[in-house]
Amino acid sequence: MNWYSDPAGPSSATPSAGQSPSAPDRPQSPPQPRPGLWKRCLWGGIALWLLTAIVTYTTQNTTLLPTLILLGSFLVPAVFVLWAYERHGRDLGVSLILGCFLTGGILGVLGASVMESYLLHPSVWMFLGVGLIEEAVKLLALMFVLRRHPGVHGMRAGLVLGATVGFGFAAFESAGYAFNAAVTMKGIDLRALLETEVLRGVLAPFGHGLWTAIAGGVLLSFRKPNGRFRLAAPVIGTYLGVAVLHSLWDSMHGIAIWLVARVTDTGLSRALFAQGYIPAPTEEQQHLFTVFSIGGMVVITLVALAWLRSLARGARNAGTDGRPDTRLHTP
Repeated sequence: MNWYSDPAGPSSATPSAGQSPSAPDRPQSPPQPRPGLWKRCLWGGIALWLLTAIVTYTTQNTTLLPTLILLGSFLVPAVFVLWAYERHGRDLGVSLILGCFLTGGILGVLGASVMESYLLHPSVWMFLGVGLIEEAVKLLALMFVLRRHPGVHGMRAGLVLGATVGFGFAAFESAGYAFNAAVTMKGIDLRALLETEVLRGVLAPFGHGLWTAIAGGVLLSFRKPNGRFRLAAPVIGTYLGVAVLHSLWDSMHGIAIWLVARVTDTGLSRALFAQGYIPAPTEEQQHLFTVFSIGGMVVITLVALAWLRSLARGARNAGTDGRPDTRLHTP
Protein backbone atom coordinates (compact mmCIF):
# COMPACT_ATOMS: atom_id res chain seq x y z
CA MET A 1 0.00 0.00 0.00
CA ASN A 2 1.28 3.46 -0.89
CA TRP A 3 1.36 5.74 2.17
CA TYR A 4 2.06 8.87 0.15
CA SER A 5 -0.53 10.84 -1.85
CA ASP A 6 -0.03 11.33 -5.55
CA PRO A 7 -0.33 15.02 -6.46
CA ALA A 8 -0.86 14.16 -10.11
CA GLY A 9 -4.41 12.84 -9.68
CA PRO A 10 -7.37 14.28 -7.82
CA SER A 11 -8.53 10.86 -6.69
CA SER A 12 -5.46 10.50 -4.49
CA ALA A 13 -6.55 13.33 -2.23
CA THR A 14 -9.74 11.60 -1.07
CA PRO A 15 -10.28 7.91 -0.46
CA SER A 16 -12.67 6.07 -2.74
CA ALA A 17 -15.86 4.52 -1.48
CA GLY A 18 -15.33 1.63 0.86
CA GLN A 19 -11.68 2.49 1.26
CA SER A 20 -10.23 3.67 4.55
CA PRO A 21 -8.35 6.95 4.68
CA SER A 22 -4.68 6.58 4.00
CA ALA A 23 -2.46 6.31 7.06
CA PRO A 24 -0.32 9.24 8.11
CA ASP A 25 3.23 9.45 6.90
CA ARG A 26 5.60 7.32 8.92
CA PRO A 27 9.07 8.63 9.71
CA GLN A 28 11.74 6.66 7.99
CA SER A 29 14.44 5.12 10.14
CA PRO A 30 17.96 6.42 9.58
CA PRO A 31 20.05 4.33 7.20
CA GLN A 32 22.15 1.67 8.85
CA PRO A 33 25.70 0.86 7.72
CA ARG A 34 26.10 -2.39 5.88
CA PRO A 35 27.73 -5.21 7.85
CA GLY A 36 31.48 -5.27 7.48
CA LEU A 37 31.82 -1.53 6.93
CA TRP A 38 34.59 -1.43 9.53
CA LYS A 39 36.71 -3.77 7.39
CA ARG A 40 36.32 -1.60 4.32
CA CYS A 41 37.15 1.51 6.35
CA LEU A 42 40.25 -0.18 7.77
CA TRP A 43 41.73 -1.28 4.46
CA GLY A 44 40.66 1.86 2.65
CA GLY A 45 42.11 4.02 5.40
CA ILE A 46 45.41 2.14 5.37
CA ALA A 47 45.63 2.59 1.60
CA LEU A 48 44.93 6.33 1.89
CA TRP A 49 47.46 6.71 4.71
CA LEU A 50 50.17 4.93 2.70
CA LEU A 51 49.37 7.00 -0.38
CA THR A 52 49.51 10.21 1.65
CA ALA A 53 52.83 9.17 3.21
CA ILE A 54 54.34 8.39 -0.20
CA VAL A 55 53.16 11.66 -1.74
CA THR A 56 54.35 13.67 1.27
CA TYR A 57 57.78 12.00 1.19
CA THR A 58 58.11 12.39 -2.59
CA THR A 59 56.99 16.00 -2.88
CA GLN A 60 58.20 17.21 0.55
CA ASN A 61 54.93 19.14 0.71
CA THR A 62 54.45 20.04 4.37
CA THR A 63 50.83 21.09 3.79
CA LEU A 64 50.00 17.37 3.67
CA LEU A 65 51.21 16.83 7.24
CA PRO A 66 47.80 17.54 8.86
CA THR A 67 46.18 14.99 6.53
CA LEU A 68 48.85 12.42 7.35
CA ILE A 69 48.57 13.06 11.10
CA LEU A 70 44.78 12.89 11.17
CA LEU A 71 44.61 9.74 9.04
CA GLY A 72 47.22 7.93 11.09
CA SER A 73 45.86 9.02 14.46
CA PHE A 74 42.13 8.46 13.88
CA LEU A 75 42.10 5.39 11.62
CA VAL A 76 42.46 2.59 14.16
CA PRO A 77 40.37 4.19 16.96
CA ALA A 78 37.55 5.06 14.54
CA VAL A 79 37.57 1.56 13.01
CA PHE A 80 37.30 -0.09 16.42
CA VAL A 81 34.43 2.21 17.40
CA LEU A 82 32.67 1.33 14.14
CA TRP A 83 33.20 -2.37 14.84
CA ALA A 84 31.75 -2.00 18.35
CA TYR A 85 28.77 -0.09 16.95
CA GLU A 86 28.05 -2.72 14.29
CA ARG A 87 28.37 -5.66 16.67
CA HIS A 88 26.98 -4.38 19.95
CA GLY A 89 25.65 -0.82 19.78
CA ARG A 90 23.30 -0.23 16.87
CA ASP A 91 20.44 0.60 19.23
CA LEU A 92 22.53 3.31 20.86
CA GLY A 93 22.34 5.49 17.77
CA VAL A 94 24.97 7.13 15.62
CA SER A 95 24.63 10.56 17.26
CA LEU A 96 25.42 9.21 20.73
CA ILE A 97 28.41 7.26 19.42
CA LEU A 98 29.76 10.35 17.67
CA GLY A 99 29.14 12.47 20.75
CA CYS A 100 31.12 10.10 22.94
CA PHE A 101 33.96 9.82 20.42
CA LEU A 102 34.35 13.51 19.61
CA THR A 103 33.03 15.41 22.63
CA GLY A 104 34.15 12.83 25.14
CA GLY A 105 37.56 12.48 23.55
CA ILE A 106 38.20 16.22 23.36
CA LEU A 107 36.97 16.90 26.90
CA GLY A 108 39.11 14.05 28.18
CA VAL A 109 42.27 15.34 26.50
CA LEU A 110 41.65 18.92 27.67
CA GLY A 111 40.87 17.87 31.24
CA ALA A 112 43.91 15.61 31.46
CA SER A 113 46.19 18.33 30.09
CA VAL A 114 45.02 20.91 32.62
CA MET A 115 45.12 18.59 35.63
CA GLU A 116 48.46 17.01 34.77
CA SER A 117 50.13 20.39 34.24
CA TYR A 118 49.08 21.59 37.71
CA LEU A 119 49.12 18.40 39.77
CA LEU A 120 52.00 16.28 38.46
CA HIS A 121 55.72 16.69 38.97
CA PRO A 122 58.60 14.40 37.92
CA SER A 123 58.88 11.53 40.40
CA VAL A 124 58.73 7.75 40.63
CA TRP A 125 54.96 8.01 41.25
CA MET A 126 54.23 10.37 38.36
CA PHE A 127 52.81 7.65 36.12
CA LEU A 128 50.37 6.58 38.82
CA GLY A 129 49.12 10.16 38.87
CA VAL A 130 48.77 10.09 35.09
CA GLY A 131 46.66 6.93 35.28
CA LEU A 132 44.41 8.31 38.01
CA ILE A 133 43.88 11.62 36.24
CA GLU A 134 43.29 10.34 32.71
CA GLU A 135 40.91 7.56 33.74
CA ALA A 136 38.98 10.04 35.88
CA VAL A 137 38.59 12.66 33.15
CA LYS A 138 37.46 10.05 30.63
CA LEU A 139 34.73 8.84 32.98
CA LEU A 140 33.70 12.42 33.70
CA ALA A 141 33.53 13.09 29.97
CA LEU A 142 31.33 10.01 29.51
CA MET A 143 29.03 11.20 32.29
CA PHE A 144 28.84 14.65 30.71
CA VAL A 145 27.84 13.27 27.30
CA LEU A 146 25.20 11.01 28.88
CA ARG A 147 23.69 13.69 31.12
CA ARG A 148 20.75 14.12 28.71
CA HIS A 149 20.33 10.40 28.11
CA PRO A 150 19.01 9.12 31.45
CA GLY A 151 17.66 5.94 29.90
CA VAL A 152 21.06 4.69 28.75
CA HIS A 153 22.47 2.35 31.35
CA GLY A 154 23.59 -1.22 31.73
CA MET A 155 26.83 -3.10 31.24
CA ARG A 156 26.64 -3.46 27.46
CA ALA A 157 25.98 0.23 26.87
CA GLY A 158 28.79 1.12 29.28
CA LEU A 159 31.28 -1.15 27.54
CA VAL A 160 30.50 0.28 24.09
CA LEU A 161 30.30 3.94 25.09
CA GLY A 162 33.23 3.72 27.49
CA ALA A 163 35.37 2.24 24.72
CA THR A 164 34.15 4.99 22.38
CA VAL A 165 35.26 7.75 24.75
CA GLY A 166 38.57 5.97 25.31
CA PHE A 167 39.24 5.63 21.59
CA GLY A 168 38.33 9.27 21.04
CA PHE A 169 40.84 10.22 23.74
CA ALA A 170 43.46 7.98 22.12
CA ALA A 171 42.89 9.49 18.67
CA PHE A 172 43.34 13.10 19.78
CA GLU A 173 46.28 12.19 22.03
CA SER A 174 47.99 10.30 19.19
CA ALA A 175 47.57 13.31 16.92
CA GLY A 176 49.45 15.39 19.48
CA TYR A 177 52.24 12.84 19.81
CA ALA A 178 52.56 12.59 16.02
CA PHE A 179 52.80 16.37 15.71
CA ASN A 180 55.50 16.53 18.39
CA ALA A 181 57.44 13.75 16.67
CA ALA A 182 57.28 15.54 13.33
CA VAL A 183 58.37 18.99 14.49
CA THR A 184 62.02 19.11 15.57
CA MET A 185 64.71 21.75 15.93
CA LYS A 186 66.16 20.59 12.59
CA GLY A 187 62.85 20.77 10.75
CA ILE A 188 60.22 18.19 9.85
CA ASP A 189 61.11 14.59 10.73
CA LEU A 190 58.76 12.54 8.55
CA ARG A 191 60.29 9.23 9.59
CA ALA A 192 59.66 9.90 13.29
CA LEU A 193 56.08 10.92 12.46
CA LEU A 194 55.38 7.68 10.58
CA GLU A 195 57.02 5.51 13.25
CA THR A 196 54.99 7.18 15.98
CA GLU A 197 51.72 6.70 14.12
CA VAL A 198 52.42 3.05 13.32
CA LEU A 199 53.39 2.26 16.92
CA ARG A 200 50.43 4.04 18.47
CA GLY A 201 48.07 2.59 15.87
CA VAL A 202 49.18 -0.96 16.72
CA LEU A 203 48.88 -0.34 20.48
CA ALA A 204 45.63 1.68 20.32
CA PRO A 205 43.22 -1.30 20.79
CA PHE A 206 44.97 -2.32 24.02
CA GLY A 207 45.11 1.05 25.77
CA HIS A 208 42.60 3.81 26.43
CA GLY A 209 39.68 2.14 24.68
CA LEU A 210 40.09 -1.09 26.64
CA TRP A 211 40.55 0.56 30.04
CA THR A 212 37.65 3.00 29.67
CA ALA A 213 35.38 0.23 28.37
CA ILE A 214 35.90 -1.64 31.65
CA ALA A 215 35.32 1.44 33.80
CA GLY A 216 32.38 2.65 31.71
CA GLY A 217 30.67 -0.74 31.84
CA VAL A 218 30.72 -0.86 35.63
CA LEU A 219 29.74 2.82 35.88
CA LEU A 220 26.62 2.42 33.74
CA SER A 221 25.67 -0.90 35.31
CA PHE A 222 25.19 0.99 38.59
CA ARG A 223 23.41 3.97 37.02
CA LYS A 224 19.99 4.66 38.53
CA PRO A 225 16.81 4.53 36.40
CA ASN A 226 16.42 8.30 36.77
CA GLY A 227 19.81 8.85 35.15
CA ARG A 228 21.85 9.67 38.25
CA PHE A 229 25.26 8.04 38.52
CA ARG A 230 26.10 5.99 41.62
CA LEU A 231 29.71 6.02 42.75
CA ALA A 232 29.30 2.66 44.46
CA ALA A 233 32.25 0.69 45.81
CA PRO A 234 32.55 -1.49 42.65
CA VAL A 235 32.64 1.64 40.49
CA ILE A 236 35.42 3.22 42.54
CA GLY A 237 37.30 -0.07 42.76
CA THR A 238 37.12 -0.55 39.00
CA TYR A 239 38.31 2.99 38.40
CA LEU A 240 41.32 2.43 40.67
CA GLY A 241 42.03 -0.92 39.01
CA VAL A 242 42.11 0.46 35.46
CA ALA A 243 44.14 3.45 36.66
CA VAL A 244 46.76 1.03 38.01
CA LEU A 245 46.81 -0.87 34.71
CA HIS A 246 47.18 2.45 32.90
CA SER A 247 50.04 3.56 35.11
CA LEU A 248 51.85 0.24 34.76
CA TRP A 249 51.50 0.48 30.98
CA ASP A 250 52.95 4.01 30.89
CA SER A 251 55.79 3.17 33.28
CA MET A 252 56.76 -0.13 31.64
CA HIS A 253 59.78 1.48 29.99
CA GLY A 254 61.22 2.51 33.35
CA ILE A 255 60.19 -0.74 35.02
CA ALA A 256 61.96 -2.74 32.30
CA ILE A 257 65.15 -0.71 32.75
CA TRP A 258 65.07 -1.20 36.53
CA LEU A 259 64.50 -4.95 36.10
CA VAL A 260 67.41 -5.17 33.66
CA ALA A 261 69.65 -3.44 36.18
CA ARG A 262 68.56 -5.86 38.90
CA VAL A 263 68.87 -9.01 36.79
CA THR A 264 72.27 -8.13 35.36
CA ASP A 265 73.50 -6.98 38.80
CA THR A 266 75.02 -3.74 37.54
CA GLY A 267 74.94 -2.14 40.97
CA LEU A 268 72.95 0.79 39.58
CA SER A 269 70.30 2.32 41.79
CA ARG A 270 66.57 2.27 41.15
CA ALA A 271 66.87 5.89 40.07
CA LEU A 272 67.15 4.39 36.60
CA PHE A 273 63.38 3.99 36.75
CA ALA A 274 62.98 7.75 36.69
CA GLN A 275 65.97 8.47 34.42
CA GLY A 276 64.72 6.15 31.69
CA TYR A 277 68.01 4.87 30.30
CA ILE A 278 71.02 2.66 31.07
CA PRO A 279 74.44 4.19 30.32
CA ALA A 280 76.26 2.14 27.65
CA PRO A 281 73.97 -0.93 27.74
CA THR A 282 75.39 -4.30 26.72
CA GLU A 283 73.82 -6.51 24.09
CA GLU A 284 72.38 -8.73 26.84
CA GLN A 285 70.85 -5.73 28.57
CA GLN A 286 69.26 -4.53 25.34
CA HIS A 287 67.76 -7.97 24.77
CA LEU A 288 66.41 -8.15 28.33
CA PHE A 289 64.95 -4.67 28.05
CA THR A 290 62.98 -5.69 24.95
CA VAL A 291 61.73 -8.85 26.65
CA PHE A 292 60.69 -7.08 29.86
CA SER A 293 59.05 -4.08 28.20
CA ILE A 294 57.06 -6.01 25.59
CA GLY A 295 56.32 -8.87 27.98
CA GLY A 296 55.02 -6.48 30.60
CA MET A 297 52.67 -4.79 28.14
CA VAL A 298 51.39 -8.19 26.99
CA VAL A 299 50.65 -9.21 30.59
CA ILE A 300 48.81 -5.95 31.27
CA THR A 301 46.76 -6.41 28.10
CA LEU A 302 45.85 -10.00 28.96
CA VAL A 303 44.71 -8.95 32.43
CA ALA A 304 42.54 -6.18 30.99
CA LEU A 305 41.05 -8.45 28.30
CA ALA A 306 40.22 -11.13 30.88
CA TRP A 307 38.57 -8.47 33.04
CA LEU A 308 36.55 -7.17 30.10
CA ARG A 309 35.48 -10.66 29.09
CA SER A 310 34.40 -11.43 32.63
CA LEU A 311 32.21 -8.31 32.72
CA ALA A 312 30.66 -9.11 29.34
CA ARG A 313 29.94 -12.71 30.36
CA GLY A 314 28.37 -11.55 33.61
CA ALA A 315 26.15 -9.12 31.72
CA ARG A 316 24.94 -11.85 29.36
CA ASN A 317 24.20 -14.21 32.25
CA ALA A 318 22.33 -11.48 34.12
CA GLY A 319 20.06 -11.00 31.15
CA THR A 320 19.02 -14.66 30.97
CA ASP A 321 18.97 -16.13 34.46
CA GLY A 322 16.33 -13.97 36.11
CA ARG A 323 18.60 -11.49 37.84
CA PRO A 324 18.24 -7.75 37.17
CA ASP A 325 18.95 -7.04 33.53
CA THR A 326 22.21 -5.24 32.89
CA ARG A 327 21.70 -4.67 29.20
CA LEU A 328 20.88 -1.42 27.47
CA HIS A 329 17.63 0.31 28.40
CA THR A 330 16.26 3.28 26.50
CA PRO A 331 13.10 5.28 27.21
